[in-house]
Amino acid sequence: MALSKEQKSFYLENGYLVLEAHLSREIVDKAHSEIARLSAHAATIDNSDDLIDVENSHTREMPRVRRIKRPDLQSSFFNDLMRSDDILAPARELIGPNIRMHTTKLNMKKAGFGAPVQWHQDFAFYPHTNDDVLAIGVVFDDIYHENGPLQVFPGSHRGPILDHHSDGIFAGSVDLETAGLSLDDAVSLTGPAGTITIHHARTLHGSALNTSGRDRQMLFYEMMAADAFPIMGAMTKFDSIEQYDALMLCGTSTNEPRLAGVPVRIPQPQPDRAGSIYEIQEQGKARAYQTYEEAKAVM
Repeated sequence: MALSKEQKSFYLENGYLVLEAHLSREIVDKAHSEIARLSAHAATIDNSDDLIDVENSHTREMPRVRRIKRPDLQSSFFNDLMRSDDILAPARELIGPNIRMHTTKLNMKKAGFGAPVQWHQDFAFYPHTNDDVLAIGVVFDDIYHENGPLQVFPGSHRGPILDHHSDGIFAGSVDLETAGLSLDDAVSLTGPAGTITIHHARTLHGSALNTSGRDRQMLFYEMMAADAFPIMGAMTKFDSIEQYDALMLCGTSTNEPRLAGVPVRIPQPQPDRAGSIYEIQEQGKARAYQTYEEAKAVM
């Protein structure tokens, strides 16, 4: 068994789990090499493209990558890691043997300027017919309080889907004060390189600007039970059942969605720039974390 009874109970109660030093040093070192290879593309572009997302402060002379998009499509190493028991064994313990990928992304909080991700619930972006949906985060650098760790509100996955709209437009972030929440109650998910985190799609989470002198590079594999199907209006791409079945990671697919009584908000209407979460959140008003530009202005 990949997880103990106590670990599974903790996840069900709190909506997250941390497995420290879960991956070998060899995997971590190979990941660093692949990240460097994929990041080199930034020196050839002025703005974000289909391969990477760059910081607002990016230039070709001083490349600043904030996300590598779909690393599983750009790197056979990251594709193989996603399909390994290192990743899928704990997922099977939590959402069953039949698992479908939703998407992947490698968030790059580089030392001194790595962009924050404001508070949100993944399920607000892609509601499904049931909530056996989770994200596995793979940490490739030692991650502690000062370099922008993932933070969560324990137990928030058992509550409502909060309002992620701003002036009636989907903005991908939650105003904590309006929601009656305090940062003092959030928990930071820390650990050495090779640690993995798991959080439920309804768990409220975010991460602050990296103001430290150390990188925080974290790959997210988002996945769901095969019988969880996107609800109309979600941001999940669904062109055909063949395309959807091609996303299967293990087990068998189905065309019979399982319907569960879970809370849902539809992420519509979409903002003018419905790109990455960074671009969506920049168009909203909810700001629990300072951006690089805001932090620099008060220095």
